[in-house]
Order: sequence, then structure tokens, then C-alpha cells
Amino acid sequence: MVIRVGVIGCGAAGLAALRHLAARPSTFQGVGFETSTGVGGTWRYTDKVGIDTNGLPVQTSMYKNLRTNIPKEVMGFPGYPFPSDLPSFPEHKDVLKYLKDYSDHYDLEKYIKFSTKVDSVAPLSFDNKTAWKVSYSSVGCPSQSENSIFDAIIVCNGHYSVPLVPTLEGMEDFKGTIVHSHDYRVPDPFKDKVVVCLGGAASGQDICLDIATQAKQVTISHNKPRIESTLPYNVDQKPGIAKLKANSVVFKNGEEQQADILLLCTGYRYNFPFLTEECGLKIVEERITPLYKHIIHSKFHTLSFIGMCKIICPFPQFDNQVKFVLSSLDGTQKLPSTEEMEHDIDSDYKNRLSEGLPHRYAHFMGPRQWAYNDTLAELAGFDPIPKAIQNLYDEVHRTRVKDLQNYKQKQYRIVGESNYEIVQA
Repeated sequence: MVIRVGVIGCGAAGLAALRHLAARPSTFQGVGFETSTGVGGTWRYTDKVGIDTNGLPVQTSMYKNLRTNIPKEVMGFPGYPFPSDLPSFPEHKDVLKYLKDYSDHYDLEKYIKFSTKVDSVAPLSFDNKTAWKVSYSSVGCPSQSENSIFDAIIVCNGHYSVPLVPTLEGMEDFKGTIVHSHDYRVPDPFKDKVVVCLGGAASGQDICLDIATQAKQVTISHNKPRIESTLPYNVDQKPGIAKLKANSVVFKNGEEQQADILLLCTGYRYNFPFLTEECGLKIVEERITPLYKHIIHSKFHTLSFIGMCKIICPFPQFDNQVKFVLSSLDGTQKLPSTEEMEHDIDSDYKNRLSEGLPHRYAHFMGPRQWAYNDTLAELAGFDPIPKAIQNLYDEVHRTRVKDLQNYKQKQYRIVGESNYEIVQA
């Protein structure tokens, strides 16, 4: 009996899901749902911000000058590398083309319902099994709803489209401009301005460098350890923000600085508006529960989520997670009981807290991603990600920390299963 699988979202994660479903037509039948007119998800750059022409929120958080901050040599899907003539750190348009080529190579578009919005996903009980009712409509025509029944659902809608906007004391009094990085596109509006950027993670650092080409001064405000790298002459660092005043920002060390623009590089919220209450999914301060291995719902084992982890090498991990899910659906992998899954979920969470990580880091990976990826491969019985991917990823991270302004000038090449080499320093 063929297993019908609904895939929600056709960015990188959704394409990985459809690729592996399509490769086994005697076992799976995959159907993708995508609100936009093409594949690519967040990599579909647009100048627009706010609401798109169909009245839906703009999904992408790409900005015009964005280049990847991990090299293409580690970023590609297994078995489908980026073109060799691209630089190691390609532009966003090159990544989008890669995803389109990937889709074309595996002939995936025929499985996708484009310009289609999933309105609801609800569990149905049949003979002690759970099926899934998906209600969907054409974008722009919400009154014309259709329904389909699936044996399993794979959610691939990403987590870089709903801005996480912190509440800061004095926010309503600040007379300057407040903008979230989700709506950042080009540095021109920042010309000759004094900018305070709240948030010092990778994207915040990259955007600050882009803005610094036009701004009078940029201050990165964050609570992380100081950025070690040399920064442009007009970029400095301060602690987190204590409060805002009409024309200034007061940092947690008591210093006060005049500011024209407050740029919020404060991340994004997980958002699954199509899941009904019966799905039993909870999101509390950016922790999604109950997800076994950050993927499979512990009570509904045929409801899974790809790409929820943060600070990762994305496309290879998406591929791993998809294969992990399919191995559970086809019976290759026998999943633990609900109780065992929830014990595993709780242990992972408590381990993070014991290491000093805050609650909101429940799905952050960083260095722990490699052991996690290997665990998925071991449990599901597929080949692990080659060691060379980890070695190069880690090397680029070390280089970035030391030289934020220049690390993307290097070119790399993977050599065998474990090694890489620098082609051009």
C-alpha cells in the first residue's frame, strides 16, 4: 500500500522531502503545498517588505547583498553539489538557482501545488490509526477550499519569516526608526545615519557590515562574548539594551548613545498557523514540544517537522532528517514508544539547561549538530554525513571569528571523505 505524504512548504527542506519520496514511488506518494509561484522558500529574494501582492506576509528575509556565510562545499545536498564554477560563498540568487536546478534534476515540480495556501491540518482516526485532513485553497481565493487526506504530514515551512520583536522599555517613546532585519533589503536608507543593531549573531554581524558601507556609525548591541574580529572603523560594540529614550539608546552598562535607527536582528518565531488544536503542538518561548529528535511528534508519529534546528549546516541536515522520517514511515526504523520519546525530549532539554543554555535555545545546535546528525543516521540505518563536511564547516567558523570582514574571500575544495583544502587564500 502506497503511503500518501503531504509536504507543507517547498523551500530547501520541502524539496529534500519530495526528492526522497519521489525516488520510491512504490512506497510513497508525495504532494507538496507551496504558497509562492515557485520553489526556493526563503531564498526567493524580493525588494518587497510587509504584505505581498496577494495580501500575504512577505516570506523571505533575504537582503540584496547577502552571500552565504558557510561555503557551498558543505552546503549542498548529498549527491547534488553546487556548480564548481561558483565561489565558495555564493550570492543568494545562486542558491535559489541551485534549488531550482535540484528541483528540475529530480523532476519535483509535478508533485507541487503552487500558489496554494494550507489553511488547516487536522488528525483523523481510522481503525486505530491517524490520518491527516489537509484543507487548502488557491492564493487569493480563500473561499474555494479543497480537502485531501494523507497518511503522513511533513512540515517544511521554515522559521525565518515571522520576526521575533522584543519588548524594550521606552520603545513607544523612541522617535527614530525601528526596523526588524526581516525587512532589511539594502543599506541606502541608512546613509549617514547612526544605527544601533540589537543582536550579535551571524546574521546581525553580516547585516551590520553591509549597513556600515553607508551609515555614519553602527553599534552592535549584544549580550554575547565580544566579537574578536577587527570591525570597520565605523562599527563598535556595546552590551545589550537597557531602555530606549526619545532620541537615544541606553545600554546595560549605563552608557547612552544617540541613535537614528534601531535595527532588530533578534531572530524569528516558529509559526504553524495551519495546525489545529487537535495536533497538540505547543510553542513556548521558541521551544516546540513534543518533538522527538526535534523532528517527530511524540504522540502523532506520522506528523514530522524538518529544519527546526538552528545554527546548523542546513541542507545536509534537512536531508538527514527527511531520511530519518521516511525510515519511520516505511518501517525500517521502529520508533520508541510515546513515553520513551518524551523521556528523550526531556533529557535533551535538561542537558541544555545544565550547560547554561537558556530555554529559548531548545533547538540550537552549533557544535552538537554533528553528533545529532550521526545519531539520526545510526538510528535509521543510512550513511552519515562525511567528516569532511564537519571539518570544513568548523574551519570556516574559526576563520570567521578571527576575520569577519575577509573570511568569505577564501575558496575551498573537498578532498575525499575527511579532508578539504584551501584553493585560494
